[in-house]
Amino acid sequence: MDGMYNDLNHKKMIAFKSRYTVVAAALMLLGLGSCKDFLETVPDTRVEIKTVEQMRELLVDGYMPYSYALVGELSSDNVIDNNSTEVGFIRYNRSTYSATDEEVYRWQDVKLGDGSDTPSGVWEGCYRAIAVANAVLERVEEMEGNGEYDALVSTDKETFAAVKGEALMIRAFHHFILAQVFCMPYRGENLSSADQGIPYMTHPETTVKPHYERGTVTEVYQNIEKDMLAGLPLINDGIYEVPKYHFNRAAANAFAARFYLILRDYPKVIEYADAAFNGTDPATMVSTLWGNSSSLYYISDLGRYYTSMARSNVFMTISSYSTWWRRFVSSGRYACNRKAKRATIEGPGVTWENCRWRRTSTNETFSMHPCFNGVCGTAGGQDYGTYFAGNCSEQFEYTDKIQGIGYCHMVRAEFTTEQLLLDRAEAKAFMGDLEGCVADLKIWDDARKDGVSSTSSMIAMNGTNIEKFYASDKDGFGIVKEIHIDEVFPGCPYPLTDANKAYVQACQHLRRVEQVHTGQRWFEIKRFGLKIGHAYGRNVGDTDTLQTLDPRYAIQIPYEVIAAGLEQTRRLNTKNDNPQVVKGDLEVITD
Repeated sequence: MDGMYNDLNHKKMIAFKSRYTVVAAALMLLGLGSCKDFLETVPDTRVEIKTVEQMRELLVDGYMPYSYALVGELSSDNVIDNNSTEVGFIRYNRSTYSATDEEVYRWQDVKLGDGSDTPSGVWEGCYRAIAVANAVLERVEEMEGNGEYDALVSTDKETFAAVKGEALMIRAFHHFILAQVFCMPYRGENLSSADQGIPYMTHPETTVKPHYERGTVTEVYQNIEKDMLAGLPLINDGIYEVPKYHFNRAAANAFAARFYLILRDYPKVIEYADAAFNGTDPATMVSTLWGNSSSLYYISDLGRYYTSMARSNVFMTISSYSTWWRRFVSSGRYACNRKAKRATIEGPGVTWENCRWRRTSTNETFSMHPCFNGVCGTAGGQDYGTYFAGNCSEQFEYTDKIQGIGYCHMVRAEFTTEQLLLDRAEAKAFMGDLEGCVADLKIWDDARKDGVSSTSSMIAMNGTNIEKFYASDKDGFGIVKEIHIDEVFPGCPYPLTDANKAYVQACQHLRRVEQVHTGQRWFEIKRFGLKIGHAYGRNVGDTDTLQTLDPRYAIQIPYEVIAAGLEQTRRLNTKNDNPQVVKGDLEVITD
């Protein structure tokens, strides 16, 4: 089983967590002792965090155990409803995996589910990780204040500092994810002061029914930046047995680069991206999947290889309990199909538009990057959609192999060289360094065709071809979308211009392809102010459109949280078996 369950720290933590609880896990067994003995007995099973090693071990549980992938993908333009009626497409009659999926896809407030792949799961998972970080940081503060830190030996002081740094990064990162999902996009300090934030938790909760204020988006981002900048210099990869399960130096700097991309502070994006690469040529760090996929046959093989910590492009992985792959593939109701498929996996791109393919089973023809041949499958056993196996494969943990039961996991590469390259390329484009932008995009493109067959029809990644391809959305797939980033975040000293527009389009398109199925496309839609539409009904015309700065950009907080007293998000009341990778079904079309 790939994922965090291989970490020795996690195995040790299982035993530790059974002792460290905030409330009693079970009643204490009473013996035949005296009344005095009974009164002197601790009434629950809690254990105080005492040592630096216990603090370090506890942080193994400081990463959200659930996934935002399904919420993000269903909200985005990366999926369609196969039951909807659109001219020129077949309408299927597929049942939804969960009623929650339909609510999310329709941009409605979710009231029909609270599992791991729902807004409730994202909320609970993030705040659970934050609670772990706060428990450690409370102990850090106590040790610094009462002199315990001064009494530590030098090696423990080194670990202590690194633990503090990781806890701060965990707290910053999970509040960042909450803000991306449940808040409007960041619009600058002044405008975001009018938008609802999410509670920024800096201390462990000790009361039974606390009252929280949501604050503003500006306050949330200020707190994230404060924690991130305080934690990053303290990160020390040497304290971990498996650094890529944690906020190591590269991952922490990649997060900082991504954070400043949201803030449109492009010089800092480049600064922290360069720090993450740490003097290494990123061309030597990019994915090696594409030229080695012939030896990988099953979906699980591809997933394990794609998220493997042995690969230099993966900075940090997070394992989650998730049925996203089953919903996406087995159900077939919501999938990467039709225009969504043609704008991502099986669609044209600046260098591969001339790479033409024919699906022999249906005789359909299309453009596709050759790297996707052999690493994609079709949903539901029929043509309900296409998926890239590396980004959404399930890794099943058996608890009873005879009964065939266990837990569904997905391991995601949270920060990678490819993502960071595209972030840096975008920053360079906005700063007017178009040659630098092209150089980063070329590294991404060259890696995708390295060792891959059928690349003879590809053309060069250069400024001329970028400007030509992204001049218009000539195929109508939605690859080129009108970018409203200056409307979302006005006043940036690096605006979108006629000179850089095509290059920014290239970054958003390639990032969409790179991050397909991960949910991060939803974050891009919000910060770029993209308009997207969802067809959802059985009648032509049953569609809804999300406009720039639509209040539904902010997904409603969980209904159970609202019931507990937290102010709900203010928004408009609008209408509301292990299959094999498909091989041999595609053939190259040659002139």
